[in-house]
Amino acid sequence: MKVLMVCLGNICRSPLAEGILKAKIAASGLKGWEVDSAGTAGWHSGNPPDDRSVAVGKQHDIDISAQRSRQFRATDFDRFDFILVMDSSNYTNVKRLASSQEEINKIQLIMNYVTPKHNQNVPDPYYDSDGFEHVYQMLDKACAALLKAHLVD
Repeated sequence: MKVLMVCLGNICRSPLAEGILKAKIAASGLKGWEVDSAGTAGWHSGNPPDDRSVAVGKQHDIDISAQRSRQFRATDFDRFDFILVMDSSNYTNVKRLASSQEEINKIQLIMNYVTPKHNQNVPDPYYDSDGFEHVYQMLDKACAALLKAHLVD
């Protein structure tokens, strides 16, 4: 299973989602999963996650400090099985790069794993320092639901 988490700048939400899912995969002893993250904009390419995302991750024993931002590219459709976006704007931006219905079918709002078909957005906490814990909690629930949905009993 290859999963790509996508937000706008790849410094707040998607690095947290990547770190949370990797931690859950490791704790479950699962093999063969690949998780990465990217942003629809390239403003922060090569930069580490926002200090506030790193801090909230560490509060939950997840270290995302080694991650580096990168921009989503059309070739990601070939590499990943699922492209999980944080909000409707990210969905639209990623969908624009798709060249087939098969590629479009790979894109999903991450919170639909928690509340299917509600298309709930994960808010961007960049301008609200108090929002990072809330975003962490949302993504933690979504990653747990994602694993539950894709594990074979």
